Amino acid sequence: MAAEHLTRDADIAPVAALIADPTRAAMLTALLDGRALAAGELARLAGVSAATASSHLAKLLEGRLVEVVSQGRHRYYRLAGHDVAEVLEVLARVSARPAVRSLRQSRQARLLEEARTCYDHLAGRAGVALLDRLRADGHLDGGELTPAGERALKLLGVDVDAVRRTRRRFAPDCLDWTERRAHLGGALGAALTEALFERGWIARGNIPRAVTVTDEGRRELFSGKELTSHTPVT
Repeated sequence: MAAEHLTRDADIAPVAALIADPTRAAMLTALLDGRALAAGELARLAGVSAATASSHLAKLLEGRLVEVVSQGRHRYYRLAGHDVAEVLEVLARVSARPAVRSLRQSRQARLLEEARTCYDHLAGRAGVALLDRLRADGHLDGGELTPAGERALKLLGVDVDAVRRTRRRFAPDCLDWTERRAHLGGALGAALTEALFERGWIARGNIPRAVTVTDEGRRELFSGKELTSHTPVT
């Protein structure tokens, strides 16, 4: 029986096939912290040879899931944008969690659950708690900043006007794949996360995507201190 051809909004099969390969999936997941990595580092993280990694990266480039950043003679790979990251995060939410087979894996899983980057914004328990705090303090109403929220985030160093001018969604909920609750995504989530890094309230961890909330960050963000009391960034 011949297949019936239906009008489709997009041909998702080629993209799905690219992501479905375990080696390419491992590489894409490694790039979810928003940083660009060299081919050799991606090969190590995926557990394949340099030649195999090169072949897979060529396919990801052709499929426009990654892009190349050149620095001198060196080439680094990163996700082609936040849209790709959102697809990977959605897949993570509907996928089974891998079995933990060692103390090292257990520690890594715990760190990622506590705080991590979801491409370019804060996720994990810390990200969920931050969104809860913004809402509880009356700084965020649905997907829009209140006047008090705009003042507070500007004091933290967020250029709210510039964030509004981007083509990216402003402040959508992003369902956290470990907490099953929302953290702050979109352009505002990315800008706020960048400001927290610059203030030293969060820091990169020792494993990909892991983030550490510093002692100062815990005091300033989660101790009940008013965000509007912070010293403006100069």
